[in-house]
Amino acid sequence: MTLPRFAIAIVIAVSRPAMRSRPWKADVARRLAAAFLGPLLAASLLSACTTNPATGKPSFTPFMSKAGEVKIGREEHPRILAEFGGEVADPAVRAYVESIGRLLVQTSETPNDPFVFTVLNSDMVNAFALPGGYVYITRGLMALANNEAELAGVIGHEIGHVTARHSAQRYSQGVAAGLGALILGAATNNRGVADLANLGAGAYLQSFSRDQEFEADMLGVRYIARAGFDPNAMSTFLTQLQRHSALESQIIGKSNKSDAFDIFSTHPRTADRVKEAVGLAGNATVRDPMLARDIYLGKIDGLVYGSDPKEGVVRNREFLHPDLKFAFEAPPGYRLVNQPSQVVGFGPGKARLMFDIADKPADGPMTYYLTDIWLSGVKLEGVEAIRINGLDAATARTEADTSDGRMDVRVVAIRKDVGTIFRFVFLTPPEMVAEVSEDLRRTTYSFRLLSDKEAGSIRPLRLRVVTVKAGDTVGTLSAPMPFDEFKEARFRVLNGLEQGQQPMPGQKVKIVVD
Repeated sequence: MTLPRFAIAIVIAVSRPAMRSRPWKADVARRLAAAFLGPLLAASLLSACTTNPATGKPSFTPFMSKAGEVKIGREEHPRILAEFGGEVADPAVRAYVESIGRLLVQTSETPNDPFVFTVLNSDMVNAFALPGGYVYITRGLMALANNEAELAGVIGHEIGHVTARHSAQRYSQGVAAGLGALILGAATNNRGVADLANLGAGAYLQSFSRDQEFEADMLGVRYIARAGFDPNAMSTFLTQLQRHSALESQIIGKSNKSDAFDIFSTHPRTADRVKEAVGLAGNATVRDPMLARDIYLGKIDGLVYGSDPKEGVVRNREFLHPDLKFAFEAPPGYRLVNQPSQVVGFGPGKARLMFDIADKPADGPMTYYLTDIWLSGVKLEGVEAIRINGLDAATARTEADTSDGRMDVRVVAIRKDVGTIFRFVFLTPPEMVAEVSEDLRRTTYSFRLLSDKEAGSIRPLRLRVVTVKAGDTVGTLSAPMPFDEFKEARFRVLNGLEQGQQPMPGQKVKIVVD
């Protein structure tokens, strides 16, 4: 939870009368578009395709030069750091990832291109690349990988996006779609056509296509194979990612939406296509028959696991923020997820809670804050001033249509001082309100400020690498891990163990410790 922001938004569609233009002006616009803009665009597009040295295919990138890519990456880099908690603090981890990235770049078709490799201090399992060679790996992803070859496969895939210039392609295609829409709009005197096409162009830039993901897989396999890594590691790690995503979905009660989490939301990939990419690499000499597993586990031993305390930490159903010095406990059956902008609690059925901090200071009665500042324009019922552990607060309820249907909405605002207001939003299916109302009340009144001593005692969870002894099982190794539920499932996913598989004596495995 870095820059907390949350609000209930009401979208109001407003229709405006179309602006009238004189017929002769419209006719001039149409003729200019047909006689000048169309041929100009066609000529520029035909001359814009060049052969990409990495893919060996024509590459359409007329609207973003390589220098432009570097500029974009350099400008966006600070924003990425701010959004994902900055870089990990451990210089040895940063240097390790940098060394693997540099090795793989040297095996690429553009070994002299600039690259910047960053390990983000985020527990999200993700990796991505910006134009200009800015490649990001989260520590959450590093915790999930089980050997150096798997990490190299992820980095190689992101390098492939850069060398194939996928961002430049998508941007150029989006701009071309926009230009085509403007010409079509001018030729038909229909602004709506242009607006619709521009909307499609914007959507086209949201994430890489499946074909581009496949291309990045092929390039990544090529680079890690040239470096001596087992190219099959890319396929095994995808399986690892899928198991992690499925477990995360199961934990919050959405087992049918596993691909919505973390890396799969931006990297649409399937096991079959990754295996196909590996097959296209042919036979490769493996540098280390152990895939550098022991080396890798030694590098991540002690890595922070889960939330960093400076962003707040989740301890089963409790959320604690040592920097801002507050805590609260979610109702039974809820699973808390600490996101960059808010804390979300996934409850039974479709029940949810959301917590954040207001972005504007506010003085005066807390009831006024609810009705005239935070939720101005929303019809609230039962507006009431309350006190929560010595702090001024207010609560009210309303109803809202959501993607999960009609919901009862209970809102609570708690003021620490003029500049700090904490906010809860509880979304509950109407048929569950009576059942959970007491639990939600307890969560509201569980909010409390932490003493300096309490805040100072909060430490992050960490990965520890241990050697399996005779008699150790998944059950005995996972039992001490600081989770209320899914201990064995978490241990299996963390170590890439299939259901029923047991670790072998002498094998090194990862556990999570306080």
